[in-house]
Amino acid sequence: MVSVSPSTSPALLPALSRSAPLLVFDFDGVLVDGMAEYWWSARRAALRLDPSLVLPEQAPAVFVRLRPQIHKGWEMVLIASGLDHFGFEPLSPAEYERRLQAVLALRGWSPLELQQVLEQVRREAIASDAAAWLGRHRFFPGVEERLRSLAAEGVSWVVLTTKGGAFAERLLASAGLQPLALYGHEQGSKPEVLLRLLRQHSQPLWFLEDRRPTLELVRATPGLEPVRCFLVAWGYLAASDAEGLPERGIHWLEHDRFLAPLAQWP
Repeated sequence: MVSVSPSTSPALLPALSRSAPLLVFDFDGVLVDGMAEYWWSARRAALRLDPSLVLPEQAPAVFVRLRPQIHKGWEMVLIASGLDHFGFEPLSPAEYERRLQAVLALRGWSPLELQQVLEQVRREAIASDAAAWLGRHRFFPGVEERLRSLAAEGVSWVVLTTKGGAFAERLLASAGLQPLALYGHEQGSKPEVLLRLLRQHSQPLWFLEDRRPTLELVRATPGLEPVRCFLVAWGYLAASDAEGLPERGIHWLEHDRFLAPLAQWP
């Protein structure tokens, strides 16, 4: 197997068995539960940008509630800096985006600035106490064992995440897990990476994600029609995410089916 460093452009990957799919895993919410770390890092990044903020040590309910809608790390920092702007009522995707932009304008920050501060906080945390940083994450039950069992089924897997690639790589390494390749946010959007993977491989491509809007974007992207999409039943889901899924477009994947052989998946 080949591990592709996040700092290396993953050009061509080894050919896989034509009979087996290439599994593409989202990271946060599919493989790893990092809620404690998300708030820990987002809180510190927000305080670095505005030391006058008064923020709780534990993740507040509004942050936990909004997690299914958060797409990129910088959004976590912005939400931490403006909890009062997001309220307690459910937000539509359009309203969530509107409030993000309103707080960005109010603060005068940019997504790039927020992302850079967040990643700096994480790098410093790893450098000062890597064990503590790793301890703020946990793999979802059965995930580590399932990933290790894929080799026996002749199946390879990659990770596709909006997290910084180096951080996902560090967490996987801590569990002794090595994907065929790892794509962080540095290598483009998820549809862009999936399109590249389709060009590289003739094998079926199966994509596992816990964020329904991401899967809907994949389904709406020309060229990605062959990708088989799965919305996992665990992770960071809104209450309505499982409702009204298109029959052939997005498959609902329960945890027990995930642990079963791929032939039993929907």
